Amino acid sequence: MTTREHVPSIPLTADDPTAEQSIGGLVRDATAHVSTLVRAEVELAKGEIKAEVKKGLKGSVYFIVALTVLCFSLFFLFMTLGFVLYDIGLPFSLAFGIVFVTMLVTAGLFGFLGYRKVKKIRAPQRTIESAKGTMAALRHRGDDN
Repeated sequence: MTTREHVPSIPLTADDPTAEQSIGGLVRDATAHVSTLVRAEVELAKGEIKAEVKKGLKGSVYFIVALTVLCFSLFFLFMTLGFVLYDIGLPFSLAFGIVFVTMLVTAGLFGFLGYRKVKKIRAPQRTIESAKGTMAALRHRGDDN
C-alpha cells in the first residue's frame, strides 16, 4: 500500500464572506491560489510520470533477459548444444549453424517482448488536460481585465 501525500488545495469560499478585501489582498490571494495550483499540477505530473517510469522499468527487464541469454549462453549452453548435435551425426558446421539460429531467435523473442512492454508507456494525460484547463482559465481571466 502506498500512502498519498497531502496536496494543498484552493479554498472555494472566503474565510469571512462579509469582509471587503483591498486590491492588494485580492492580488495576494490570487498569487497564493496560482502558486497552490502550480504545486498541485507538479505533484500530479510527478505521480503520473513515476507510474510510467515503473512500467518502463518492468519492460526493460525483458531487454536485460535478452542480453543475458546472448552473453552467457553463447559460451556455455549453446556450445554444449552444438557439440551434442555434432555427436548425433550432423556435420560440424550444420550443428553450430543450428545453434546460432536458435540464439538469434531467442534474443529476437525477448527483444520483441521488451519492445511491447516499453511501447505501452503513455504521456501523463491527466496532467496535460489539467494544465490545458488551467491555461484556458487563466487566459479567460486575463481577457476580463
